[in-house]
Amino acid sequence: MNVGVVGNPSYRDLKTILAHLAQVTPRLGITLYTEDSIGPLWPDPAPPPLHGASQLDCLLTLGGDGTLLRGARSLNGARTPILGVNLGRVGFLTTATSQTLDWALDTLVRRAYGTESRLALAPLNDTVVHKGGVARVIRLRVSVDGDEVGQYSADGIVVATPTGSTAYALSAGGPIVVPSVDAIVVAAICPHTLAVRPLVVPSTAAVTIEQIPPWSEDVLVSFDGQVGTTMTPGERLVVKRAAHPVLLVRLGPEGFFARMRKKLQWGDLSDRERK
Repeated sequence: MNVGVVGNPSYRDLKTILAHLAQVTPRLGITLYTEDSIGPLWPDPAPPPLHGASQLDCLLTLGGDGTLLRGARSLNGARTPILGVNLGRVGFLTTATSQTLDWALDTLVRRAYGTESRLALAPLNDTVVHKGGVARVIRLRVSVDGDEVGQYSADGIVVATPTGSTAYALSAGGPIVVPSVDAIVVAAICPHTLAVRPLVVPSTAAVTIEQIPPWSEDVLVSFDGQVGTTMTPGERLVVKRAAHPVLLVRLGPEGFFARMRKKLQWGDLSDRERK
């Protein structure tokens, strides 16, 4: 079994976990491949580079949700299942921890796992148009399939998949969308009017965002909070669903709502004293 490894070196436990992987995977019949950025953290000899792997059976991500999303982008649309190992605090998209890593690897080898197919945007999870530099509102025009929704005066706009609905879109007041729902969320960040509310549109829709002069300076576009670029006056951003979904490995019976209760403390009243 060929398994690629992507990791976030900012987690201090990563080097120890890589050493453990190097020790246990040979007897499980797993051949590892590593992304270049964590190559020096492996014990000698380090696994061969990830870009040299002809075909991967699984991608193992070590970090948080950001690491998992970065790993998903590196697959370039390949239908390779991703097993996320959470080394941080929330890790809503991940399915294992450093404490359950050995069990996860054994389950992976036995192919006793399930997968969730997650709708992806091009490039992936969420796209944000926002102001750079001085903190002030910007004016944006939003259209869905060429039909103008309206003009927004806000700090920015988030366009997210159901997977991304629990990230920045949620902080912007957007709804939590169950992953099996085929939809895209459009939410304004701190809108300058109470009349603006989040939208849920079909996943087949093309969401277009345009700047409105003269509020069109220092506008940025970021993808998954990791990759960014500038948006120059006159440019239009068109956000569509990606051609291929992302496959997330799921271990055990835990479902979406159980993860939501645990990770987001949804409906948690444990801090209230019983009267």
